[in-house]
Amino acid sequence: MAEAIIAGGCFWCTEAVFRDVIGVSDVQSGYIGGSVPHPTYKAVCAGTTGHAEAIRVGFDPARLAYGDLLDIFMATHDPTQLNRQGNDIGTQYRSAIFPLDDAQRAEAHAAIARAQAERAQPVVTTIEGPAEWYPAEDYHQEYWEGEGQRNPYCLAVIPPKLQKLRKSFAARAKP
Repeated sequence: MAEAIIAGGCFWCTEAVFRDVIGVSDVQSGYIGGSVPHPTYKAVCAGTTGHAEAIRVGFDPARLAYGDLLDIFMATHDPTQLNRQGNDIGTQYRSAIFPLDDAQRAEAHAAIARAQAERAQPVVTTIEGPAEWYPAEDYHQEYWEGEGQRNPYCLAVIPPKLQKLRKSFAARAKP
């Protein structure tokens, strides 16, 4: 098993996408890239800790290459929006990749270059770290499968991301 840490706005939304990717065994929502130890959701949302809402993805590299995971990430959020995704505004919603080793760092640079080649606007996704990972509170985990199905924000944002996954990466999406 391998791990990847990515931040693409609301972690509920990013988590929902990657739970539907073949080769992914686990997705955990959390916080990374800030200066406050053991941040809370309230503090991160206030933008006072420097952390990004992020996900830690456990995946089988024999079934899903890290580069392919990053291509899905780049396609299912807007990597050209600086410190925001849609109506979520602040550095806590930044687009960032947190490589766990030099090979992942090289793949992150390559993924950003591929994403830039497909867009006229500049890709602002950052490559950060190393940084400490903090799991989000329990009620954030698997949010889409539970509370998210009744949350108007999630209902507006997540289904289009899942449709994009199924359309652009059909062979990678779970049935």
